[in-house]
Amino acid sequence: MNISILKRFNPEDPNSLAEVLAEDFVWHYINPKLSELEGDYFGLSGLTDFFQKIKDLTKGSFKVNPISIMPIGDELIITHVIDSLSLESKPIEIDAVVVWCIIDGMIKEAWDIPIAHTAKIITTVKEKQ
Repeated sequence: MNISILKRFNPEDPNSLAEVLAEDFVWHYINPKLSELEGDYFGLSGLTDFFQKIKDLTKGSFKVNPISIMPIGDELIITHVIDSLSLESKPIEIDAVVVWCIIDGMIKEAWDIPIAHTAKIITTVKEKQ
């Protein structure tokens, strides 16, 4: 059941977020390589602010590509994603995990942990020549 709640999470649609986020929701972003984004974001407005900052920083190139999802016990779900984005005109892919806490049918808390130390800069065929 919790996975179905998480599948309704769409950061690009604030109306869908309001349906799945607890009123006291907290998004924790952990990334020392992007210290200007690191921190806690509270409620729906905090989450939408976070994703707007990502969009602005990456000039709209940020995309989340889901890889796997695994429930842990009754309240936790771990997702593995590959984030693709462009920073300083360099296309990058970053593995990340997000740990979700779902209580009483609502997403209460999430910890977004990109593995920035092993980010892969994507090179095109033209750049390799």
